[in-house]
Amino acid sequence: MDSRSVLKKVITDFVVLSAVALPLLVFRLFGTPPVRGFFCNDETIRYPFKDSTVPNIALYFVGLGLPIIVMCVTEIILAHQSTEPTTPVYLFGMRMPLWLVKSYEMVGIFCFGAVCSQMITDVGKYTIGRLRPHFFDVCDPSVDCSLSMYQYQYITDYTCRGSSSKKLREARLSFPSGHSSFSAYTMVYLAFYIQSRIHWNGSVILKHAAQLCCVLISWATALSRINDNKHHWSDVTVGLIIGTATAVVTFCLSIKEEIVGFRKKCGTEKTYLLSRVRHSDIVYHGLRHSVRSRGSREPSVAWS
Repeated sequence: MDSRSVLKKVITDFVVLSAVALPLLVFRLFGTPPVRGFFCNDETIRYPFKDSTVPNIALYFVGLGLPIIVMCVTEIILAHQSTEPTTPVYLFGMRMPLWLVKSYEMVGIFCFGAVCSQMITDVGKYTIGRLRPHFFDVCDPSVDCSLSMYQYQYITDYTCRGSSSKKLREARLSFPSGHSSFSAYTMVYLAFYIQSRIHWNGSVILKHAAQLCCVLISWATALSRINDNKHHWSDVTVGLIIGTATAVVTFCLSIKEEIVGFRKKCGTEKTYLLSRVRHSDIVYHGLRHSVRSRGSREPSVAWS
């Protein structure tokens, strides 16, 4: 592949990825969740505010850093061990190493799926505007819930007396859980990648142990959101479903060409084998018929 084609492909990839990621930036900077009301006797939104066990910086550092490092190291090892001929790729007159080309493809698809997962999550957050479990503690609504008239009334006319505008905004973004969807996507995708690209020559269960660690990281992150009073259990459940489903779809689409190529190869080999079997069968029946014909023309010999 020449330098011009490679550069065009790289620019196109970055433009598409940026276009998909742009709405995320718009949501974070200018998005305003809908203002929902509440019931005074709703105990699910009366939990105290707690700091996150898994802060955002740790979530993104591990969720993005770990899979990218594993992918790059794996592709370096596989490229070093590969003996199959490959099409050379040039960029600015320099031939790109195979591991760099494969790492770019793997990491690019992974990042695209991560952006899609977050997009689906943020659309839910800024459309539903569900109140977090610590909403009362953060908002401190200007309603006297001790009055009987408010006990079973859905209250929409209220003012939050809380001082932190950032916390007030976040208090309305409970559904679905962003930590759960992001951790599920990154770790499930990494588990699929390990299954597909890494082949252990030693222990049989070592690879599965690594995959289990990925799942446990995601699971622990999701559970921490409930323990920290950041999300309801249903928020976490839907977040896990979004992340897992996006990981499965993204990974399956990324290996679609390999699956099609494998099927074509198997189909070609099957056709070749069938042709060989049919040819052998024809030769066998021809020889058998020839022997029978000769046997019918030759006179029998009587032994005394």
